[in-house]
Amino acid sequence: MTGYGEASSHEDGVHYFLDVRSLNNKYFKCVIRLPEDLQGLEAELESSLRRRLTRGAVTLMARCTDASASVTHTINAAALRRYLDQLREANLESDGVTIDGGALLSLPGVLQPPADEEERLHRARDAMLKLLNKACDQLEQMREREGEIVLRDLLDQRDVIITRLDSVSERAPQVVQEYEARLRSRINQLLEGSNLKVEPADLIREIAVYAERSDIAEELARLRGHMEQFAELIENKDRRPVGRTLDFLAQEMLREANTIASKSGDNAVARDIVEVKGAIDRIKEQVQNVE
Repeated sequence: MTGYGEASSHEDGVHYFLDVRSLNNKYFKCVIRLPEDLQGLEAELESSLRRRLTRGAVTLMARCTDASASVTHTINAAALRRYLDQLREANLESDGVTIDGGALLSLPGVLQPPADEEERLHRARDAMLKLLNKACDQLEQMREREGEIVLRDLLDQRDVIITRLDSVSERAPQVVQEYEARLRSRINQLLEGSNLKVEPADLIREIAVYAERSDIAEELARLRGHMEQFAELIENKDRRPVGRTLDFLAQEMLREANTIASKSGDNAVARDIVEVKGAIDRIKEQVQNVE
């Protein structure tokens, strides 16, 4: 499901900012963008995200601006002095060469990172984990608003399926009766004017074979059972992730609907099942967006 959350804080002269974005995806995919000095936090931030979110293409971006004195690099005087000695030994001054102090500072080993870098990373870790929880809270609130819309659509599709299944259940017994009437009428037309006749047992056997071949009672019962489970899952009173379970259940629902369509040759039943399959396809599409 889609969502967005952000959070920021100021601690000891350091400004921290973090935002989390989520787009629809069948699985959990995570991209984390951190400044170079915070790369050590990537694994822990991803682990925290996985605990909060189970589906979606998630992007986390963090920034850190340190305006405190602790961020200042230290000049390695011994290294700088050694570079100057080598320049003098090369006798470059007699050639009119000007020594650029800024260029000297960029030489390897002249500037040393702050000695408390590990401590700074530890402080950043605590701050970023707090911000991550705040940002995820906002993201989940946005997801919940979208989820209410998805839930209403899922309930509408469920009602369509149940209504059509009721219609199919009422129609199913009539299908065999109408087949028997058509069969008798056809036989009478073929045997009209002849001395031939069909034994009642043969006629009953043919009708029984058709009834067995077109019996959809089991499929209807299983599909109704799937709908009951579907209703329990979307109510989701314990707020556990159910998106993947709904996805699998929708596939099973479609399987039963296809079997009913193939077994029943009745036009009215076929029209109802087309509506059922359309509603199931809509459910399959929507549950891809469900956590």
